[in-house]
Formats: sequence, structure tokens, C-alpha cells
Amino acid sequence: MTDDQETGLTLNPKFDASGLLTAVITDEADGTLLMVGHMNAEALARSVETRTAVFYSRSRQKLWQKGESSGNVLHIVDIRIDCDQDAIWIIARPDGPTCHTGARSCFYRRVTETGLEPA
Repeated sequence: MTDDQETGLTLNPKFDASGLLTAVITDEADGTLLMVGHMNAEALARSVETRTAVFYSRSRQKLWQKGESSGNVLHIVDIRIDCDQDAIWIIARPDGPTCHTGARSCFYRRVTETGLEPA
């Protein structure tokens, strides 16, 4: 492969048509998937700079730092980008529950043939 975006060491994110990257967040302690969010260029830059997770809210059309109202900040331990630089993986240390419902993870329900059940 000769595509520097896929094999090189230059950060060159491939934002989608809305200017966003998908961000997957896992817990450093045990690898639990905590949440999925979106980042624009400013959210990514602020996350790298502050080492706390900052996202772009598609519904509110603005930046938001995880925990700005709840206090449940996601402290960044590591940030990785996938092979074609269109998705971010954040390994974080959460200050508390990640989900706005109070659940540790946003993925607290399992999909079954009959509907949803607690995971």
C-alpha cells in the first residue's frame, strides 16, 4: 500500500459529508464499550489538547464535553484512528456512568427475537 492516509504517520482525518468522524469510546479498565459519538475537527482537536472527550452533538448542532453537566467526564488515556482515518477509538477513564440514563454504558440492552432485554 502506498496511500499515506492509510499507512503513514500523518493525522489526516477523513470526515464525512457532514464534517464528522464516528468516535467509539471504551473503558481502559476492562474494555467495556461505553458509548459512540461524533467529532468534528474542533471536537477532535479539543479532545487531543485537553485529554477529555469532546463531541459534536448532531441534534444540538454544537460541541459538548462529556460530563459538562453530570460531572461524569471521560479522561482520555489513548486515542487511536482506524486504517482509513474515518473513525476514532478513545480509550478512557470515566468519572462515573457514561450514559445519560445513569447506566455505566449506553449499551445496556440486548436485542433479541422478542425485543429488548437487559444486558
